[in-house]
This record gives sequence, C-alpha cells and structure tokens, in this order.
Amino acid sequence: MRSISKWVAAFAAASVVAGGSQSVSAGLVGIPNMLGSAAKRMSLGSYVLPPMAYTQFCLRYADQCRPQRSTFRGGPARLTAERWEELKDVNRAINAAIIPQRNTEGLAGERWLVDPARGDCNDYAVSKRSRLLARGWPARALLLSEVKISGGEHHLVLVVRTSGGDVVLDNLSSQIRPWTRTPYRWLRLQTPGNPNYWAALGSQSV
Repeated sequence: MRSISKWVAAFAAASVVAGGSQSVSAGLVGIPNMLGSAAKRMSLGSYVLPPMAYTQFCLRYADQCRPQRSTFRGGPARLTAERWEELKDVNRAINAAIIPQRNTEGLAGERWLVDPARGDCNDYAVSKRSRLLARGWPARALLLSEVKISGGEHHLVLVVRTSGGDVVLDNLSSQIRPWTRTPYRWLRLQTPGNPNYWAALGSQSV
C-alpha cells in the first residue's frame, strides 16, 4: 500500500483580538489551554484501510462521504467563542438524544446510523459529524477516529481539528478534551483531504 510522509501541520494559533477580547475570553471559559501548542496536533502516518463498517456507512449516507473542494484552504477550523459553544451544544445534544445500546453481534451488527433512537459509539460519532456539517463546519475539520480503550475494545470518536488543537467529542465523556488528554490508544483517522482515506496514528504528535 502506498505510504505518505508524516503530515507536518503548520496550523496558525488561534488568537483573541483586542476588540471584544473580554466577551471572547468569557466564551472560551473551560477550554483546555491548547492555543499555540504544536503538541496538540495529531501526526498522521501511512494510509490504511478504513473500517469495514465505514464503507457500508458511505453506501447508506453518500453525502457524508463526499470530499469537499479546496479542502486544505484555510487549514483547520478557526476556534472562536461561538464555535466552542457550538461544539459543546452538539456534543451534549447527541449524547442525550441517543440511548446507549451495545452491539452484541460483532462485525455483523456494525451499522453506523445518523441520529438513531438507540445506538453505540459509532452512531454517536457519525451523528455529531453530521450535525456539525449541517451547521456549516468544514469536512476537513471533522474526522472520525478509531481508538482502543483500556479494556481492549475498539471505540469510535469524532476528532475536531481547530486552530487551537485537535479536540475529541466522545459519547463516553460529557467534556470536550484535547486528544492528548484521553486515555486511548489511537489507531486510525480520516484524513483532512478526503474523508474516504484513512491514516494510521501513533502516540506521537508533530
């Protein structure tokens, strides 16, 4: 399989402009101190196959898997007070809307559904991505990622790439956290250039 060099991200640090800085600061209360720290960016490795269930998901929701044009223009999403509140709102709303239901059928039962009444981690992650896309967030910043939790079980989360760093929306936590502050082993991630291409992940950051 083709390999690509490490993604070297030179993302601009988010800054608070002087005019209205007080209101912006108030809106950023509770955000971890990610701004300007290169240690908060993920390092992408070689291409890997996407999860099998993702292919089935794209057959069901083709609009969720279309690459956006001019994907790299502008880099990650600019983190503002309004966008931070939007992330918290979507994370909270989806976590509350879907009743947790474990998949007991293994791979045969893997069905990633948007906004189901009941579902597992996969459904939470794709529903949050879908909701943020509908609110105008760029696809390049909304990346599904497969991780492994401490018990060895595979788990799906949504990584949001912002000018302040990569943060995680997770159904196992009500808090939005930097990816470095999660207790997971990171396995693979959608690439910003095309949601249908996935890349391997290591524990290192760029």
